[in-house]
Amino acid sequence: MIEGIVIKSTGSWYRVKAVDTGRVFQCRIIGKFRLEGKKLTNPVAVGDRVKLVIENEGESSALIKEILPRENYVVRQSPRKKFFLHLIAANVDQAIVLSTIREPNLKQGFIDRFLLMTEPYNIPTIIVFNKADVLEEEDLEIYAALEFMYEEIGYDVRLISALDGDGLEELRELLKDKTTLISGHSGVGKSTLVNHLQPGLEIDTQEISNFSGKGQHTTTFAEMHELDFGGRIIDTPGIKSLSFINMEPQEVAHNFREFFEYSKDCRFSNCQHINEPSCAVKEAIEAGEISELRYMNYLQILDDINDQNHWDRVK
Repeated sequence: MIEGIVIKSTGSWYRVKAVDTGRVFQCRIIGKFRLEGKKLTNPVAVGDRVKLVIENEGESSALIKEILPRENYVVRQSPRKKFFLHLIAANVDQAIVLSTIREPNLKQGFIDRFLLMTEPYNIPTIIVFNKADVLEEEDLEIYAALEFMYEEIGYDVRLISALDGDGLEELRELLKDKTTLISGHSGVGKSTLVNHLQPGLEIDTQEISNFSGKGQHTTTFAEMHELDFGGRIIDTPGIKSLSFINMEPQEVAHNFREFFEYSKDCRFSNCQHINEPSCAVKEAIEAGEISELRYMNYLQILDDINDQNHWDRVK
């Protein structure tokens, strides 16, 4: 069998690059694959190392017979099937969540939700704010506050302009010789960024809708691109929303990293940091040691989970 790396996923077909020869095969899956017993909408992700067999000698089609053990993976709740999970990528060294302060307007809650996908698997995540070229003084003040908030809890935060090239050289240094997942909310300029990081890809870009102020999807399928200066990036479709019906409230609490640190001093080991007495997390928020903004996003995620669980019981 041939060992390869999945470089593109279209849902039913996968492009796989052979490790030894660099030859690219169009592949289908044989058999059923599961992730720790969970239901998946896609059993194979970009970045997966697989073993395949050629269907007919001399042709470029093959069958994926085996998925090799993953070092890690990024998974989200399926936007279409709430009780299924969707694999975004596998075997990544780090992730970038791309955001903006304006054009489109900041969705800070999305950043915290994205971090909730990477934190359980200890995947280092860089928070990058794009479109520095359109920021005004009040926007820069917002950026400075967010930079301080996230760097205080250990995240690397960057401000760039993919259009003008500002900050891209430093970003290339972070990407060099690593496999990096790049994702973000629709319209934040991800395709423009990828095109500037690796000239010649010519990934389609679209303007922000003047009517809605929202971004348009440009990347349709996840795909891995080689970088001339070393390393790989996994480009993913723009994400409109992230839900976590697949997680228990306690899991959410444990994966807000600063909450987890303070929770060791909570009276109850299963404290959810809502109304429980002697909650160290709530005390830290009142003392200004934990961001109230992060806490509000945490509560919103718990509300989403509890609301959905309520409706499931009613049905």
